[in-house]
Amino acid sequence: MVPTSFCSLQSSNVSSTPSISPLSISSLASSSSSSSCSSLYLRPSSLFSTRLRSSYVFGDLHLKRSPEFKGLKVKCAAGEPLKVMISGAPASGKGTQCELIVQKFGLVHISTGDILRAEISAGTEIGNKAKEFMNSGQLVPDEIVTAMVTTRLSGEDATEKGWLLDGFPRTLLQAESLQKLQIKPDIYLILDVPDEILIDRCVGRRLDPETGKIYHLKYFPPETEEIKGRLVTRPDDTEEKVKQRLEIYKRNAEAIAPVYLSITKKIDGSRPKEEIFEEISSLLSQIQKEKAKKLGKSTLGLKSTSTQDSWRGIPTRLNNIPHSREIRKYFYDDVLEGTKRAVKDGRTRLKVEINIPELNPEMDVYRIGTLMELIRTIALSFADDGKRVKVCIQGSMGEGALSGMPLQLAGTRKILEYMDWGEYGALGTFVKIGSIGAKEVDEQDDMFILVAPQNAVGNCIIDDMKAMTDAAGDRPVILVNPRLKDLPGSSGIMQTMGRDKRLEYAASFQICYFFRLLYYAGTQYPIMGALRMSHPYGYELYRRVDEPSGKERYVLLSKYPTRPSTDDINDAFQGKERNAEKKSSGIWGFLSGIF
Repeated sequence: MVPTSFCSLQSSNVSSTPSISPLSISSLASSSSSSSCSSLYLRPSSLFSTRLRSSYVFGDLHLKRSPEFKGLKVKCAAGEPLKVMISGAPASGKGTQCELIVQKFGLVHISTGDILRAEISAGTEIGNKAKEFMNSGQLVPDEIVTAMVTTRLSGEDATEKGWLLDGFPRTLLQAESLQKLQIKPDIYLILDVPDEILIDRCVGRRLDPETGKIYHLKYFPPETEEIKGRLVTRPDDTEEKVKQRLEIYKRNAEAIAPVYLSITKKIDGSRPKEEIFEEISSLLSQIQKEKAKKLGKSTLGLKSTSTQDSWRGIPTRLNNIPHSREIRKYFYDDVLEGTKRAVKDGRTRLKVEINIPELNPEMDVYRIGTLMELIRTIALSFADDGKRVKVCIQGSMGEGALSGMPLQLAGTRKILEYMDWGEYGALGTFVKIGSIGAKEVDEQDDMFILVAPQNAVGNCIIDDMKAMTDAAGDRPVILVNPRLKDLPGSSGIMQTMGRDKRLEYAASFQICYFFRLLYYAGTQYPIMGALRMSHPYGYELYRRVDEPSGKERYVLLSKYPTRPSTDDINDAFQGKERNAEKKSSGIWGFLSGIF
């Protein structure tokens, strides 16, 4: 029920944010130790500024995958672009068909040979490792190749335009790795050509050593006698070598076949290239139509409760502690969306403030594990985008008897180090743990997440934070549930030296996500409502409403372009018009009025 007098309400644990005196507010933190997300990580090459979901750890080749995110997130743009795999024996005509497919459908052509050459040429760690195997006459291990391919698949161009994966996977292990990562094509094309034609095509090929151009004595002869005179036969184009390669291809193709059986289309590759492409083009166009039709049906009759991405309304039963995994994950995803939008918009000094019972250090139900799980979710998601993330835990401050550390942060670094970072782990590759301070900023770090930085009695963390952000430059620094109000020193005297500057710096961080539960003053039940904001949208005020059979729901009361004041919230709960004397002036006043 709605209280008749709101002057008896108050706020608790508002820390560095404006107090909301009419309502008691539950604080922030983050998650339990269950694995909310993790993925696959690879040290990004200079070639790809992409969404990484692949990884390679030297000395132990493996792929890293998160149970929660269920593999590589190759996100599709609106309209669901095509995802195509094409396979064929040597000289089956894959290269020609790939060129034609790319020309017509605009897909990103992904070839393992191109990727390997690019990585080696760029001198990346993974390229150098692959080169070691190649120089010693060994095949590049499946783990390395798969890591490179999955990294490329998660690039922005591939996710937006769709992709054409040329000749990969080549082995059953590679195919199974892609399946585990939920990387599935719409269609698996196989160019089927008789052995005798393949052998004839290979044996007749010749290489121009000066231009690198490939000719065929029968099907694509050189333009001049001069060129013909310098052509050479490649070592792999002898009849014996070709037969060996065909045998290897057939064995691998037979092993892979069951993985893609339901989406496999065999194409007669012995025909002219125009006829082959006409059939392929027809198949891909039909898939495009089906995707568009499916997308249209899926959007019919759906109404969004907000203008925000994936916003599903506020979950109920937030007073039930501990929260269910579904509720925790809901908030992790909600925080992540707002944070990623802010970073994408170029914001570099960000702040997350989430106040649910499990994240309020002033409540008995506060769970440090929830805070850690939230941090892990954010860190892994940015790592999946190819970012090297430094997660910073506040260390003890001061020296000797004057050293101190906020109680809630005690032991959190060890908790993070021992947490499950996915089936294969990401810690130490794309995610590293550090402290707060300028010395923790390394050149290879792309962004920093500061876990609940807060002042301790007698010590101020803000100076270390400022030194760190100065060293970070234009790289994003994200504060999660900071508590940066000035505290008394060990002598009981407030830290007045430079206090204004410190508070000004603390207030310079932009809020990219805000959630706060609202209570009666002095209580933690019943929940009266909630205030929420997710970048770049404004603040939304909700009232909690009881329904029959013990059910409840949250009803939107009002929207605000900036954080509402205590009076704004009280007026909204009481159904009053906003006080004209306190209305904003100019355009913001107008927007407040129409919201």
